Order: sequence, then structure tokens, then C-alpha cells
Amino acid sequence: MRTATLGPDERSAALARMAERELDVLVVGGGVVGAGTALDAATRGLTTGLVEARDWAAGTSSRSSKLIHGGLRYLEMLDFALVREALKERGLLLERLAPHLVKPVPFLYPLQHRGWERLYAGSGVALYDAMSVSSGHGRGLPTHRHLTRKRALRVAPCLKKDALVGALQYYDAQMDDARYVTTIVRTAAAYGAEVANRARVTGFLREGERVVGARVRDLEQGGEFEIRARQIVNATGVWTDDTQKLIAERGQFHVRASKGIHLVVPKDRIHSTTGLILRTEKSVLFVIPWGRHWIIGTTDTDWDLDKAHPAASSADIDYLLEHVNEVLAVPLTRDDVQGVYAGLRPLLAGESDATSKLSREHTVAHPVPGLVVVAGGKYTTYRVMAKDAVDEAVHALDRRVAECVTEDVPLVGAEGYKALWNGRARIAQSTGLHVARVEHLLNRYGSMVDEVLELIAADPSLGDPLTGADDYLRAEVVYAASHEGARHLDDVLTRRTRISIETFDRGTRSAREAAELMAPVLGWDRSQVEKEVERYEKRVEAERESQLQPDDLTADAARLGAPDVQPV
Repeated sequence: MRTATLGPDERSAALARMAERELDVLVVGGGVVGAGTALDAATRGLTTGLVEARDWAAGTSSRSSKLIHGGLRYLEMLDFALVREALKERGLLLERLAPHLVKPVPFLYPLQHRGWERLYAGSGVALYDAMSVSSGHGRGLPTHRHLTRKRALRVAPCLKKDALVGALQYYDAQMDDARYVTTIVRTAAAYGAEVANRARVTGFLREGERVVGARVRDLEQGGEFEIRARQIVNATGVWTDDTQKLIAERGQFHVRASKGIHLVVPKDRIHSTTGLILRTEKSVLFVIPWGRHWIIGTTDTDWDLDKAHPAASSADIDYLLEHVNEVLAVPLTRDDVQGVYAGLRPLLAGESDATSKLSREHTVAHPVPGLVVVAGGKYTTYRVMAKDAVDEAVHALDRRVAECVTEDVPLVGAEGYKALWNGRARIAQSTGLHVARVEHLLNRYGSMVDEVLELIAADPSLGDPLTGADDYLRAEVVYAASHEGARHLDDVLTRRTRISIETFDRGTRSAREAAELMAPVLGWDRSQVEKEVERYEKRVEAERESQLQPDDLTADAARLGAPDVQPV
């Protein structure tokens, strides 16, 4: 296997190699589905390329609820096949594919009606657990349990006494979605895929009706490449329709965007040892444990404005606070909110006018020869979506291609993780780091932790916490630029770490130090460091302003006031 390093030199070399020869498969879109598709194709022995216009997971795939789950509410919709599929994937990720990144998380469901609700909800959760176990990959999670009100309040003292008559507790799983996508990309590269972010598709190459490649602009170094491929997979999520327009084809289905926003609050603002799942009039509301924080979400509203930077309005924030405060003994206020982020779900349009009822199934189509489109679905089932997309693409290749093997391909960092976890005290002793730091690193990098520790061994100052963000070490910023494909300050503070949503200053205190750590790796001069810091500060300012606006239109206008990373 080749190196899984995604540094600046590797990026340039990958673009050059993609332009040198015809690929079997070129994947457009570096979210979770595109990354998964590249990994699937590469592990079948296909010559594979992957390009992303911005950063890995810059769109939907870094702005989710961070959950790997079967979709308990889809049981209520009687969508048993979707739940069964998702539960199998959840088990695979926990047990085999990414145990370093995907972790169990408990949820408490407060019951508000005596008798019938416990029977009704309890039956659903029991079925959920049974389907998980029957998938063959669900034995790693505790099963649900019924709690009295007294017991529930002991587990979650934050709840109002009159907000429940009892409760159910069950388990799902969670991960850092952006880190997960970057890890898939690195795994694909390790198996031979050529990958490049900040590489925008500006058009498709045609020979008659057939699509035979793409024109790709390098947004970092400049220049345009022609990358030829026997099959191209459009995996651009909410941008699917825009990408299809490049060949004057809308495609066989239409993708709508539904906006979901999340709030991040400090751990001490909600006194609970478990997450919460609450019903609202439109959907469900999660309160999700997130390290030293809670994530509260989400909303579900139609969105037809800027897709790159969806904005959270004041009304969105008030909606979440109002609903979560209905059950909290000590209500949250705006002052408690550390971070806010908004993301767009790609939903297949046509099933219903209400976005919360649009299909979370995925669809694969072959609208013109040489181009496969995959859209819809949910984060948890990305691997199945990728398999279906590659299955469709290989039909047009005139040779026998191996079946999908990703069910048995652990992501980089998974191999040896459990042994390292068991030896974390020894690692702490040998490195001089606190064992809690070692645990933090292991749950972010798995067995690749040695690469981070080597940076610290070479420069002990990198073992210090980053200014303004004590949860992260200075070495992690350097590593993000040298190994994980980070090209700009925003990539590090927003996606390689979560400093932008985990600190009250939204990362502005950390910005300059982080940029100076990235500079030697990426060849920045003093002027570029200043530009990166200024641009990040303006982004934070624009986001704060958007969150004071009363509606989507004014919030979107305020958010667009900040300059984006500009092409050269």
C-alpha cells in the first residue's frame, strides 16, 4: 500500500498523474459519498481519481448531527429496509471499519404519557435493538432499558420533573463527520486512488453523447487539466443539479436542499450523563454528548439560497432553544451558545412537499453514457451508496471487475487501534503527555498516532496546547497541513479540528498561531499568513451577524459578506 499522506506535494503529484492517463473512474465530489466511492473503486483494482472543489467534507458532510444511527424515526414510517441497512452499517463501523472514530452514545427518550406510550415507544426501541443484533453486527452496543421517572432524573438531572413520567434509554453511535471523511480519502489514497481537493470541475469532455472526462481547474497553483476517464461518478450532493447542468442534463431526478442547524453549548450547561431525544411538532430534536460540549439539533427547513455557506438565522436558533427549554429545568439562553453551524441535506424531491418527509433513500442513475449520478441517502449508509454507484459504473467497463470489498477494508488508523488503546498508559509515560491527551489523539488518529507523536518528538513545543483551544495540541495543526490535506486556515479550525464551534470566540484567538504553524508546511510567507487570519476573522464576523438576522434571506445576505477562499 502507498502512503496515506495528503500533503501539498502529494496533491500536486496526484493532479499530474490524473492528467497523464485515462482513468477507469473519476469521482467528482469529496463528501462522504464521493470519498466512499473512490475507496470502493480503488479497492476493486480500478484506476481511480477523486476531485473536490473546496475542502474534503466542506459541504454537508462536515455539518451533520455527527451520528451514525439506524434512524429510529424511520421505523415509525415503516421503512424497515432503510433501518435494517443502516443498523448493519452502524455495526460494521463500530466493530470493524473504524472503531477509532465511531463510538457508542446513549440517548434518553422521556415519556410524557402513562401506559400506552411506554408500550408503543418501547416496542419500537425493542425492534430497533432486535434488528441491530439480527444484522450480525450489533452485539457491541448495550440494549435499551426502561426507566422510572426517578431513575431517569438520576441519569439526567437536567430535566424538569413534570417533563416526563418515565423514560427509555437506548444506544446509537457518533463520530466527527469531517474527520471521518478525511480518513476515507486517506484510505482511498493508500489503495492507489489519486486525490486532490481545491480542484474544481469546470466542464465535462464529450465525444458525441458520451462523457469521456472532465476539465479541472487547480484552485491552488492555477492551471487547468483535462482528466479523461472511462466512467465519471457525480457525487456532489446538494450540488448534483448544478453539476448536471455542465453537460446540459438535469438528470433523472432532482435534489432538494433541506437546512438543518445545530447549536453547541458547554457540557456544564446541561447536567446529564446521557444524550436526549425529544419529539417536536415537525421532527425530532437531539441533545448529543460531544466531548466537553453538547450538540443540539436539528431544524428541517427548505433552502434555496447559497449552498456553499448556508446561514443560521436568529429564528433558527430561537426554535432550538425554545424546544429544548421545554424539558430543561435550567433553561439555556443565547449567552450559553458557543457555536452554531448549518448544513444542507440532499433530499430526493418529489415524494412530499414537507422536507422532513422527503426520501432519505438514495438513487443511482446513468443519465448519459460515461456519467453515473448518485444522490440522496444518509451519512450512515455512505458505503452502500458508494457500492451501488461503482456497481453501476463497472457495467460500462468492458472487462470483469471484482465485487465490492469495502465491508472488509478497515480505514487507516483502525488496524492496531485497540492494542494501542490498551497501552495508552505506556504511551503517555514514554511521551510525557497526560493519558487524557493520548486518549484524545488515539480517538482522532487511531494507529496513525505515531505520526503525530513523531512531530512532537522532533519539536517538543508541538506537544503544547494550541492557544485558545486547550483540547488540541499544536502538533495537530501541523499534521493537518502535512498529512491531512488542509490547505487553508479555515480547513484546520473548522474541519480538521472543531475549534470554530467549540470555543466562544469561534477560533479567532487560535487563528494566528494556527496559521503560523501551517505556514512552513504550505510555503506561506508573512503576507499569506495575514490574509488567512483576516479572512477567517471576517468569516466569523459574518456568521455572527447572520445569526442575528430574523430570516433566511437576511441571514444569507449577511453570511455572504465574508470573502471566500479565492481561486488563484
